[in-house]
Parts: sequence; structure tokens; C-alpha cells
Amino acid sequence: MAQKPSIPKGTRDFSPTEVAKRNYIFSTIRNVFETYGFQPIETPSFENSETLMGKYGDEGDRLIFKILNSGDYLNKVDETLFASKDSLKVTASISEKALRYDLTVPFARYVVQHQNEIEFPFKRYQMQPVWRADRPQKGRFREFYQCDADVVGSKGLWQEIEFVQLYDAVFSKLKLTGTTIKLNNRKILAGIAEIIGEADKLIDFTVALDKLDKIGAEGVTKEMLAKGISESAIEKVQPLFHFNGTNQEKLNQLQVLLADSVEGTNGVNDLRFVIDTIEILGLQSAHLTIDVTLARGLNYYTGAIYEVSAPKGVQMGSIGGGGRYDDLTGIFGLKDMSGVGISFGLDRIYLVLEELNLFDTVELPKPKVLFVNFGDKEAAFCMKALVKLRENNIKSELYPDSSKMKKQMNYANKREIPFVVIVGSSEIEKNKYTVKIMQTGEQQECSLEELLKITQ
Repeated sequence: MAQKPSIPKGTRDFSPTEVAKRNYIFSTIRNVFETYGFQPIETPSFENSETLMGKYGDEGDRLIFKILNSGDYLNKVDETLFASKDSLKVTASISEKALRYDLTVPFARYVVQHQNEIEFPFKRYQMQPVWRADRPQKGRFREFYQCDADVVGSKGLWQEIEFVQLYDAVFSKLKLTGTTIKLNNRKILAGIAEIIGEADKLIDFTVALDKLDKIGAEGVTKEMLAKGISESAIEKVQPLFHFNGTNQEKLNQLQVLLADSVEGTNGVNDLRFVIDTIEILGLQSAHLTIDVTLARGLNYYTGAIYEVSAPKGVQMGSIGGGGRYDDLTGIFGLKDMSGVGISFGLDRIYLVLEELNLFDTVELPKPKVLFVNFGDKEAAFCMKALVKLRENNIKSELYPDSSKMKKQMNYANKREIPFVVIVGSSEIEKNKYTVKIMQTGEQQECSLEELLKITQ
């Protein structure tokens, strides 16, 4: 007995209905991206390993899917190295490429490689799958789509304001009201690390702090201690674990807390500009809040940090996120190229819309006209009409087999095809077509020209 086929954990098949729903989300995001002036690009599914490795921190590096070299890849591995069973060193010898982990680093590589063809500031959007060797769970997959928008070549804070508006516009159009856009600034985190005397442990500090909503204050404290951050430093940072109040109250507290840090004060000023402007302009349906624990754990953020959470009551991780990266292209040789970008998590957004019953009735692709097949002679006559209908952009198809009339009509009913054309010997002799309007059951004989008008 043949083994039942399966797919890898963390991946999924999508039915026609699911694809139609996903395309609705894609279309909504794409339309807003283009309304805001972004242009589309695409990059390869896999990159050279050196392009990706070392850009996401140790945790990110472990989650990158490596691709084995073609041919006898073990033949070139040094015997001593192979015998040592050091998987990291062996991997470097047998794998030169990897599936992309996100769209931001490949985009930075694209900008550097095509810098002479790009008009800066460059606003691009990209909607493609990414892969992570993560543990599958609800809302977390090993293969999933990201929908990114980035601007490179500008340090202006107005784009950071526009990204808040863009998030709000997309989720409002998807009828996903009540989302929360969390905002922070990496300069603030650097300032906090500085005033508690742990500036050299900024990455360890921010990675731990970012997990506050997942593991709680006690868990964060344990992780910081494990990373070598002193108890006295953790004591100073305790107020951040219970940081409450309005956005203006939070800004005022931060202003006082970071008064002795130039970088921290700059971060507060940047954040205040965005918050004040959004309060004047207003948002359609989203809530904007300062979250000083927000770090997102990625090494390349240098300024603004975004994260979007689903409406209250929906148990889901972030459905969007991003930030500013002033030196990302520098790792590929292009210095002083500031950028800022955000991403939408399509798969999680899909799950949230499904849970809240926010999908409208989805119209699946289907023909408008079905030609019944009574045999080769009749089918050949129908094909002449099919050519004309398709030339006039009327979706139409011929039932592929000469089957019983009942079977073919059932097919038309199940697919909700509005017109069925019946051609037998009588119609061929008269050079006519019998068209049945499925909704009313009415039938009429007509010429090809009349058929075109009826089915338009």
C-alpha cells in the first residue's frame, strides 16, 4: 500500500477559496502601497549565504534554511573537519546559498547592486514568501509571505509618520478596526542602556526586554542576569516593566529619565515629533501607543521601531512590524544610506480576519459561459464560438468530455456558471446556438453575434 503523501511541518496547501481570500489581502495592501507612491520589486527566493548570515543576530542565524551545494558536496569537506562533527563549520563547507529569512536584507543588497539605476529616495514595496526554520505553532510558519514597504535615501521623520498612516489605512480597508500600532525608538533603548551602565550590552539588553509580554518581568530579569547584566542595572530599569500613562505622559517620563543621555534625548525628540503629528492628523481606526519595551531583537534597527498587534481578544502575535536602519546598506559597501520600512504579516492577518469573520463572500474565478460537449463534431462547432467569446474577454469554457447532459448541467450549477450553451445537430445545421440562462431556466436560440451580446 502506497504511503500517504504529506507536506513539511510549518507549510500549507491553499484551496481556491483560501487563495481568493489571500489575494483580497494582497490586493488591499498593494493598492495602499501604490497610493502612497511605492514601486514593486522582486528578489530571488535564495541568496548567497554571506548575504544573509550575521545580519539577524545569533537567534536569526540559527533559523536560516541552508541549501546544500549541488553534486557531491561532501567530497570537498576536509576529512579532519568532517570527523570533528562541528555542524556549523561543516555547513559552511557544504552550503553556499540559503533561503531568504526576510525581505529587508535582500532589499539592502538590491539597493547596493542597483544603486546607479535607482532614483533616491527610493520607495519600494515587495510581497514574496520568506522561510524560517522555526518551531511551527499558531500564526507561526516555516514558509510565509511578507508584504514590505521601505524608503531608502532619506532621514526625514515624515516617512515615519506616513508608515503609521499606511498601517492604519490598510487595516481600516480590511475592516480590521482596533489594531494597536506600538512605537519605540532604538535611540531610547540605547540611552537607557547607557544610563544604567550597560551600554556595551545593548543587544543582550534589548533582546531580553523585547520578550516582556511573552515571559513577564521575572523572565526578563532572569535572562538579563544570564547575559551578564548586573542586578543594580536591572533595578534601575524596573520602572520600564510597568510603564503606563498616555503617550504624552510617557514622553515626559522618558524626557526626565534620559536627561543625561544625548542619544536617548534625541530618541525622545524623534518619538515626540511622530506622536504629536499623528495626534494632530488623527487615525481612522488604529490606536498608536508608545511601548518602551519594544525592541524586535533585530540588530539593524537604529531609530524608529514599529509593531502592530491584533484587536483585543484575538490571541495572535504581531501582525506587522518594522523600523529605521541607518547603516544596513553599509554592510554591503554603500555608506550613509538611511532607510526605514515596515512589513505586514499576511498569514497572521488572514487568521485574524478569519477568526473575526471579516472576509466578505469571496468570488472564485469561474467561466461566465459553459459549452455543453455532445461529441467531437459538436465540440468543434462550439470552439469557433469560444474563440470569439474569449477575444471579447468573456470567460468561457468547453466541458472537456462528452458526458451525459445531467452531469454537465450539475457541473454548471455547482460552479454557478450563469450561461450554458447547448449545440446539437439541429443547431449546427442552422448555424445557431441554444443558450440557457441558468438563473431563470429560460432558453433561446441565437446567432453568434446575439450570443456575444447576451453574455457580455
